[in-house]
Amino acid sequence: MGGRLTVAPPGHDSVLLMAFGGPTRPGEVRAFLDNVLRGKPVPPERLEEVVRHYEEVGGVSPINRLTFAQAASLRDRLAREGPPLPVYVGMRHWAPYIAETLVAMAKEGRRRAVGLVLAAHRSMASWEAYLGAVAEGQKGLGDAVPRVDYVAPWSDHPLFIEAVAARTLEALQAVPAGRRGAAEIVFTAHSIPVEMSRRSSYAEGVERSARLTAERLGRGSWSLAYSSRSGNPADPWLEPDLNDALRTLKTSGARDVVVSPIGFVSDHVEVLYDLDIVARRTAEELGLGFFRARTAGDHPAFTDMMAALVHDVGARA
Repeated sequence: MGGRLTVAPPGHDSVLLMAFGGPTRPGEVRAFLDNVLRGKPVPPERLEEVVRHYEEVGGVSPINRLTFAQAASLRDRLAREGPPLPVYVGMRHWAPYIAETLVAMAKEGRRRAVGLVLAAHRSMASWEAYLGAVAEGQKGLGDAVPRVDYVAPWSDHPLFIEAVAARTLEALQAVPAGRRGAAEIVFTAHSIPVEMSRRSSYAEGVERSARLTAERLGRGSWSLAYSSRSGNPADPWLEPDLNDALRTLKTSGARDVVVSPIGFVSDHVEVLYDLDIVARRTAEELGLGFFRARTAGDHPAFTDMMAALVHDVGARA
């Protein structure tokens, strides 16, 4: 998986990994949700509903822990194969915030970083919002401000596809052998408003990732559904909803379904609650065997991809 990366990117002295962030203990849930929902017209009952989601998965999100583990894996890979750069973590909605991390980088003399947002499929919510957070955090740092050069889009990167395919195959292998060949694969990603997707080609990117993964697995039959919808019920969001897709598969005669969260790099509440609790419950009510693939972010191929992306930014510099 990937050759040695022996050429250090000229001028780059660090890597900045960015993720959504999440509460690390139950007492942080409401403060975290206040950060996420600030300025958005969200009814109080919706806030309480999401609080209950966190309570059902233990009151914490694993996203911070998993992102720091990804950073450690990337740091180790770069130390072994080059370029040997420190890897920093900045979160959009929880500590360590992106702005705080930029301040720490500036104090430590970092002046030019490779930026990698841990969201495979780009939209205003999953890409531009991070760039905006970086730009805001750079204000006031003067001559010490770290410049951030971002990696190229990677939703169709062969190593990302390799990681997703490997995780999907693991889940397929958990299906009883006699039914494995007929198991339906459903790739899923976070739903967003249709208009937001149209402006960013988000849905097209998710579909391409799913198709490439299915091709790698040699599976001609697969489907794509969306989960974690929120917002005004009257506004059109990407469909079909995963639970509706499961009902359709049952009607068409499916016995088992493998759900592969291709739009989620690491576990967080949208995976642990919306997939592992809600979608699993729907499948059980329908009499469907439910097998959820792990997210790709801790697979060795994903680390290989991050290292390759860091190297590619240097090669463009």
